Amino acid sequence: MRTAFRRGRFGLFSGVSADCGPARRAFSRCYDRKQKRHTFPYTSIFSMPSLSTNHTAEQSAIDLGRRVKRARLAHDLTLETASRLCGVSRSALSKIENGLMSPTFDVLQKIVRGLQIDLAELFGTAPALSASGRRALTRKDEGQRHAYRGYQMELLATDLAHKAMLPFRIRISAHTLDAFDDWGRHEGEEFLYVISGSVCLYSELYAPTHLNAGDSLYFDSRTGHAAISTSEDDAEVLWMATGGGVPTGSPSSTADAVDAR
Repeated sequence: MRTAFRRGRFGLFSGVSADCGPARRAFSRCYDRKQKRHTFPYTSIFSMPSLSTNHTAEQSAIDLGRRVKRARLAHDLTLETASRLCGVSRSALSKIENGLMSPTFDVLQKIVRGLQIDLAELFGTAPALSASGRRALTRKDEGQRHAYRGYQMELLATDLAHKAMLPFRIRISAHTLDAFDDWGRHEGEEFLYVISGSVCLYSELYAPTHLNAGDSLYFDSRTGHAAISTSEDDAEVLWMATGGGVPTGSPSSTADAVDAR
């Protein structure tokens, strides 16, 4: 069966069926109608405009990679074992640790689950647990930054661990689907609210949905999806994701089970 996208570069995605053909055609109509003059090529994450941050995307990738490696070594895991636990190829994990690759949100979720850590720990914060009365305040432009192809993310409320929701402010710099190798998909559900600009959400199951400032959408994260900006400038959205919880059990005990196979 042919796929509508190329297979993921890192071997992390399964591809999508040809059934999304109608959605692709619908997307073309949506895109052509709203954005006829845009023919943006793929833009490297290291040259994308920032979300008012002093840290470059390159430095962000290097810092994140060091923390991934530190978390792996803290659990006394080899690169090979961590690769199997996370479901990320050994070569991709090595590149991430060395700051040569900026992982997508899907891959970040795989890593935090495999290493049994909180997402915020990968961005330099040590979130505290609280039995009740939890709250987190994030001032404007003070969230943790992460950039990867097509998206520049600001993670919010990173001082709380094991949140039921993962809130982000995201600048969508992708203006065509050429910015992506494959669908984004992961466990949980998502909600997005367009703050500025306009967005077209391309889905594995549905015809592309065009959203203007003030519009919102809630959907199943397991359904392949990709969002692009259809406005002249990059779109900005509030994006909420669930399913980011860390499973119980230690990585070392899980690793023993993996290595025993």
